[in-house]
Amino acid sequence: MDIVLLDRTAVLESVRVVAQARPEDWRRPTPCDRWTLRELVEHMTAQHHGFAAAARGEGSDAGAWRLPDLGDDPAGAYRVAADAVLDAFAAPGLPGRPFALPEIGERAVPGLRAIGFHFIDYVAHAWDVAAALGLSVRLPEPVLRAALPLARAVPDGDARRVPGSAFRPAVPPDEGTGTLPLFLSALGRHPDWTPPREW
Repeated sequence: MDIVLLDRTAVLESVRVVAQARPEDWRRPTPCDRWTLRELVEHMTAQHHGFAAAARGEGSDAGAWRLPDLGDDPAGAYRVAADAVLDAFAAPGLPGRPFALPEIGERAVPGLRAIGFHFIDYVAHAWDVAAALGLSVRLPEPVLRAALPLARAVPDGDARRVPGSAFRPAVPPDEGTGTLPLFLSALGRHPDWTPPREW
């Protein structure tokens, strides 16, 4: 499986779980530090639009990364953003293009590497949304095996302790655990996280 197909699989799974949210669910807490489900989906939507802009050579435009107004249909707005990034990533010749990713650094990132960043985000965020809703995420084992070394390559350290950081410091995985828990642990998520009873 190539990185574009891997990313597509993760994004479509995120679309599936976001679509399960009911109106009363948008205030739910999530495994992401300080974000409700609505705030997490705002972030996910903004990142899709930003990466789509970067794929078109417009990633240096700060407006491309702005948090959107999801209106009365957050799941619908999210689906539109997901479609936009999937279409952008499917463009011919994309892997060789440089992506401007201002949140990561000033230097452009090679297309394949940029899509890899997006891929691990959406494996993680698909799980974040599913966990917030009390659902199971459905990602094939080959997708998880491809995501694991990328997650382990994300630098650990003080940057992960900054409030609002996408990833928290890595946590020790349980022995004999499966690929998804290993992936989540590498990105500072507790695989056994469940939403509090009262929120």
